[in-house]
Amino acid sequence: MFTIEQIESAHEKVKSGADFPNYIQEIKEIGVISFETWVCDSHTIYFGKNGFKTKSKPKYDNLKITDISNKDQFGEYLKIHQNGETDYFTFCNHCAETGIEKWNVSLEKMTCTYYDKAGNEILVENVPTL
Repeated sequence: MFTIEQIESAHEKVKSGADFPNYIQEIKEIGVISFETWVCDSHTIYFGKNGFKTKSKPKYDNLKITDISNKDQFGEYLKIHQNGETDYFTFCNHCAETGIEKWNVSLEKMTCTYYDKAGNEILVENVPTL
């Protein structure tokens, strides 16, 4: 199965949103079928076949996630992030501010789903492909 080191090596090649489809394709090829990123500290759990999973280390100190989600404001923050106007840490702060607790990327469905603290789906978008 895959390792965190393989995933991080693929991720190092991502310099902008334009590189994201290549990253997705590369981790899909090594066996990742989905991953779940937690906004509080950006640790990510990667899932493979036959129940395989591995977890990355936190990337920063815990952020406080707002209890009440704000879908409209989150959508605006997501757009500016996808346009390259914010860095990853700023985006994570915006997620916390608007009540986004985590996101899950399905490489089988090619979707990214954002969730609030109650587990409600706030937004589902298609993952860009090559």
